[in-house]
Amino acid sequence: MPLLVNGTRVDLRRPTGDMIRAHPQLEEKAKLLRSQPAQIVEPKGLLYVQQREFAVTTPKDGSVSILGSDDATTCHIVVLRHTGSGATCLTHCDGSDTEAEVSLIMSSVKSFSSSSACGRLEVHLVGGFNDDRQLSQKLTNQLLRAFDLQPEDVHLVTFCVTELNDREEQDIHFPIIYGIAVNVKTAEIFPATFPEKGPDEDLRSAHVLTGAPLTNVYDAKTEQLRIGPYFWGPFPHVDFWLEQDDAQILQNLSTSPLAEPPHFVSHIRSTLTFLKEHPFPSQSLFPDRKPRIYKKNEEGLWEQVCSDKI
Repeated sequence: MPLLVNGTRVDLRRPTGDMIRAHPQLEEKAKLLRSQPAQIVEPKGLLYVQQREFAVTTPKDGSVSILGSDDATTCHIVVLRHTGSGATCLTHCDGSDTEAEVSLIMSSVKSFSSSSACGRLEVHLVGGFNDDRQLSQKLTNQLLRAFDLQPEDVHLVTFCVTELNDREEQDIHFPIIYGIAVNVKTAEIFPATFPEKGPDEDLRSAHVLTGAPLTNVYDAKTEQLRIGPYFWGPFPHVDFWLEQDDAQILQNLSTSPLAEPPHFVSHIRSTLTFLKEHPFPSQSLFPDRKPRIYKKNEEGLWEQVCSDKI
C-alpha cells in the first residue's frame, strides 16, 4: 500500500519540491518545527539512539519516556508511530541500506500493534540539508520510496528534510535541526540536543565506523538496553588517522565537513582511539559472547546489570 499525505498517495515520480507544493501543510509543519529552539534533554528517562541504531517502545514503558538522536547532517532521523498502540520507533539513517532498514522498523512497530487495533502508522522525517554532494536529497528519496513499498498504508505527517531543513550562511549550507526527540507518552516531537549520548558511546560508535548494519538496541518487554555483542577486526590505518590534524579528519571522515557540529572531530578521535585499544572485541569486550545490559535505576539513569542476574 502507498505512502499517503492527507489520504492522497504521494507521487514519487515527481521531484520532492512538487510534493511540497501539492501538500502545503507539510511545509507549514516543517516551519513550525524549525521555529522551535532545541531543548536540552537530560539523561533521566532518555534512550539515546546513535547512527545506524533503532529503538522501539510503547507508552506503557516504565523506564523510557523519551527517544532521541542528534548530530545528523546528511543523515535523517525517522520516527514511526502507530496511533492506536502508541508503539514508537526512532532511528538514525545514513543511507547504508535504506530499504532493509525501513522494513526492519516497520516490523518492529507492528510487533507491538495487533492487526485488529484501531489507529494508523504515521512517519516523521527530519534531517539533511542542501549539501554539495546531494547526499541528503538521495536519502530523502530513498526513504520515501522505501515507505511507499510497504504492504501497509503509511501516513507522512512530518517532512522537515533537505530543502525544508536548510539554512545558508555566507554561501555555506547547514541543517537547521540536527537532532530531535519524541515523547513516547504524548507523541510530541521536538528539536533536541543531548548532553549524554551513552551508555557505551565509544563502543556503539565503533560498531558504526566498522560498517555495522542497523541494530536494535532496546528490549521494551524487559526494559533493557542491550549493547552487542559486537565483533570487528583491527581498524585499517587507525594509527595513520589518529596522527592526522583536525582538518584532515573532518575532510576525509565526514560526508559534510563544513556543516558538522563542533564536537565531530573529538568524537571521531575518541572512537578511533577506542578501536585502537580494542582491535579484537571478542577478546577484550565480549569474551562471553553476551551483550552488555543496562536498566534504568531509581534516578532514571542507565545502570549496567550482570547478565547472570537477569
